Amino acid sequence: MTTALPPFAGFGPDAVAWFEGLERDNSKSYFEATRSQWETQVRDPLMLLLSELTAEFGGTVRMFRQNRDVRFSPDKSPYKSTTYGIIHERPDSAAALYAQVSARGLYLGTGYHELARDQLERFRAAIVSDETGPTLEAVVREIEAAGLTISGEMLKTVPRGYPRDHPRGGLLRYKSFIVGSILPADPVLTSRDAVIEHTVRAWRTAAPLNQWLDTNVGLSALSPEERWGRG
Repeated sequence: MTTALPPFAGFGPDAVAWFEGLERDNSKSYFEATRSQWETQVRDPLMLLLSELTAEFGGTVRMFRQNRDVRFSPDKSPYKSTTYGIIHERPDSAAALYAQVSARGLYLGTGYHELARDQLERFRAAIVSDETGPTLEAVVREIEAAGLTISGEMLKTVPRGYPRDHPRGGLLRYKSFIVGSILPADPVLTSRDAVIEHTVRAWRTAAPLNQWLDTNVGLSALSPEERWGRG
């Protein structure tokens, strides 16, 4: 029998201080000495937040390791300066719902974090289409008016093959498309109600963007070996 998880009750009062300490001393000795603080005030609350919200948004929770993969990185810092997880495998969208805690607060994001070559082709075709491109423009305006921010990897210029003065040239430069919102690092992170309200509002506001992406871009049909060619 599966044991029911307790409800999310807010992040711990020392959650932000833990991240600030990690930024000063990103070492195994610091992490091991404060592991209990990280687990009880950061990681476990984030897992409970995501798990509770699957009742509304569907999907499965995945938490990510705190350890960094330093094998091919010049930065040998052993730990990430953020703790994050996602709700993925959702029934109504291919877009995962992302939540990240750091010294700066709680960041909520969603969208298409990576676009494979075939997805990027469909994304650009839908932007230049006079049927679907204006719809994306309107969705973006509404999202930004609600206080969320569009981000993602971008080219420096409009991609080759498209007019440099295309009216939606700014959108064409994106190679991934993400919308997000941050709840600043202040005592409100300890409030269940404030965190839940902010998280639900951010993901609901972003839903029309995910719907546009699901309809006009969708999942990649390429094999893993084929997916990550140059866009």
